[in-house]
Amino acid sequence: MSVARITWIGGPVLRARMDGSFSVHEALSVGPDRLLGEVIQLRGDELVAQVYEDTTGLEPGAEVTGSGRALSVPLGPGLLGGIFDGLLRPLTGAQDFHVKPGLAAAREARFHFVPRAEAPGALAPGQPIGQVLAARTQLVLAPPWASGRLEWIASEGEYTDDEPVARYVSADGAMHELGMRHHWPVRTPRPVANRMPANAPMITGQRILDTLFPVARGGRATLPGGFGTGKTVLQEALAKWCDAEVIVYVGCGERGNEMAEVLDEFPQLEDPRSGRPLAERTVIIANTSNMPVAAREASIYTAISVAEYFRDQGLDVALMADSTSRWAEALREVSGRLGELPGEAGYPAYLSSRLAEFYERAARVTTLSGQEGSVTIIGAVSPPAGDFSEPVTLHTKRYVRCFWALDRQRAQARFYPAIHPLLSYSADADALASWWKLSGNPDWTAQRQRVLALLEQQAHLERMARIVGRDALPAQQQLKLLCADLVNEGFLRQSSFSKVDRYCSPARQVAMLTILLHFMDRAEAAVQSGIAPARLVEMKILRQLQRLGEEFGEGDLKKLSLLPRELDYEFDALQPVKSHVR
Repeated sequence: MSVARITWIGGPVLRARMDGSFSVHEALSVGPDRLLGEVIQLRGDELVAQVYEDTTGLEPGAEVTGSGRALSVPLGPGLLGGIFDGLLRPLTGAQDFHVKPGLAAAREARFHFVPRAEAPGALAPGQPIGQVLAARTQLVLAPPWASGRLEWIASEGEYTDDEPVARYVSADGAMHELGMRHHWPVRTPRPVANRMPANAPMITGQRILDTLFPVARGGRATLPGGFGTGKTVLQEALAKWCDAEVIVYVGCGERGNEMAEVLDEFPQLEDPRSGRPLAERTVIIANTSNMPVAAREASIYTAISVAEYFRDQGLDVALMADSTSRWAEALREVSGRLGELPGEAGYPAYLSSRLAEFYERAARVTTLSGQEGSVTIIGAVSPPAGDFSEPVTLHTKRYVRCFWALDRQRAQARFYPAIHPLLSYSADADALASWWKLSGNPDWTAQRQRVLALLEQQAHLERMARIVGRDALPAQQQLKLLCADLVNEGFLRQSSFSKVDRYCSPARQVAMLTILLHFMDRAEAAVQSGIAPARLVEMKILRQLQRLGEEFGEGDLKKLSLLPRELDYEFDALQPVKSHVR
């Protein structure tokens, strides 16, 4: 066991004189309280480390002990439904973000283990050796490094997650024990058998995302927006309603009151799939702004390691990171204390590569055991003053395929989700067209492009209307503005707090969009026949179309299918009035 003595301390960073060998990224025990640290630099006989806990009271001369392994977190059946700090240690409560200092956390829970492998027999890396029966059944996996001959496996029964449940002999003849949990180095991606291309969307239940800017299952998306634009509320809505089987939500450097609201609300939410508490398939990692800054940097890696662990069980996982800007600020602070040469806006020169490493761990894969799983990453960005040209936003755009830009003006107008349709994009859309075709909407690509073109025309026409007034525009241009307003109000606006419209299934999205486009077709034909746009505004059905989401819920698809007939009836009743023709 290697030992060092502290020679200098500056906030979360310390230097220590080594008496023995250490390695970069090795986990450390620091001081009499055994604070958790990590080696980040080695200089001759001196090491530089960052400490993931409050260093108040540490003095030069205090002992630093090496663990002999990289900074790791325990992955096992006790994660689902749990609330943890950035290093996966259980928090004491929803209103008290506190964890006892030190490396280890007490684990007393017992789990019902059922064997799935036979002994004696062969053992392969990542092989399921058993399962845990609880509110949600989980697989017990052999660690990715374990292989050889399985000599013994425990019988069905109650065990703690660190008790041996299997023994195997490796190729070198050594005997090893396996528990229901194992430690994994957070900065190392878990291995997979194969990475696969995207072939299906992750359904979020938000119309503007699923229809206009879809993210693939196993894809990467970012959610940039200034203060007050609704990032946290939208991420919470995605966590509640997306069709992922496991949700990993990491609050990275967010305000304590926001995280307290999340921790208070999530256990009370009902899973729309099973009717059971949503928390049973959720892992919450809370690292608030008043926690040690170095732990904020580690929390992102902890979260993605947890997500990969559930992916390896053949599950679809969604990781919500709120926000990567606070994580980047932690990098900047530690880098400054190390005396590194700053890059743009004071961020370290390696900011871009760290972002790339994080987002690259999102994927749809074939696991080591031959199952299919995925990790989809949705990372929020908080650019200062909503400036999308700042370094974190710019570098993030290089590594994600979906850019969901939140707009302050739309948020101030109480238009939610406040995603700006002209600043956002999805590079996954073309690859997902075949999925929509198989799901009953072969015209999805054309419909999507038509809506986006209409919204772009609206931006141009509104600039003209501010100069000459809407009434002075030609009838066709007035109609474009009317249709664009209808799409915004009837389709893109969606309240996360509405009991009827907080979630919208793909089938309801298709039905709603088809009706709105049918209105647009009939309206264009009516204007061409001499009917003034002002008369279309007076149509009774227009009010209903503007409130489609609230008027027709998930159980009203049959009623929704009758709307085109009613719409046609009203248009057929319109008669051209010559005096209204422009």
